[in-house]
Parts: sequence; structure tokens; C-alpha cells
Amino acid sequence: MITTLINYAERGNVLSVPDALKNAGFTIMVVFAVLCLIFIIISIAGKIFSATSKADKPAAETAAPAAAPAAAASEEEFSSGSLRLKGCDEKTAAMIMAIVSDNTGIPLSELVFKSITLVEDK
Repeated sequence: MITTLINYAERGNVLSVPDALKNAGFTIMVVFAVLCLIFIIISIAGKIFSATSKADKPAAETAAPAAAPAAAASEEEFSSGSLRLKGCDEKTAAMIMAIVSDNTGIPLSELVFKSITLVEDK
């Protein structure tokens, strides 16, 4: 095919429409063949990388459940100090803490309340 083009170019001839279409079709087929080859190579490489990453996951997954009960036990024992209630019952104090946590977007476990005082209207 290439030699045909070279011979035409040397003679100064112009390709006919059917010959030009054949050349264009051949070129398009070569491009698509190369693209398919690249796709196959990338797919194989992706499967190899995913297989190696899956091989690493079971070791991490087996360690995580063992650590979860220890974290839960330490979370139950966690205390951020003492809270002084002045003129306020525990239910009201709990509601105030939940509202503050919700409005600020800070988890309740990260907030530290030192005292809650009921303010009377005059």
C-alpha cells in the first residue's frame, strides 16, 4: 500500500477516489487496531494492580475488627471532666449540649462543658 503511494507521488499522478478511500480506510483500521491494543494493555495492567491491592487489604481488614472493641471500651470510659449544673436539671442540660453540638457542627464527644447555669428572667 505504501509503495503504491510512493510510486504515485514519484510520477506526479493523483489518486483516484476509490484508491484514496482504500488508503483512508486502511489508515483508520491501523489507528483503531493500535487503540484496541492500548486498551487491552491498560486493562491487563489495571487487573494486575487491582489484584496486588486486594492482596494487601485482608491484612488490614483482620486487624481492624480486633482494634474496634478496644476503641469502643475506651470510648465508654472517656470523660472530659465534671459538669456543674446551677439551677438546671440533667435533662435540660443534655438538651442544651445537644443543641450547641448541632448548631456548631462539632461532635458532642469533642465539646467540653464546664458549667451550665439557668438564667432567670427579671
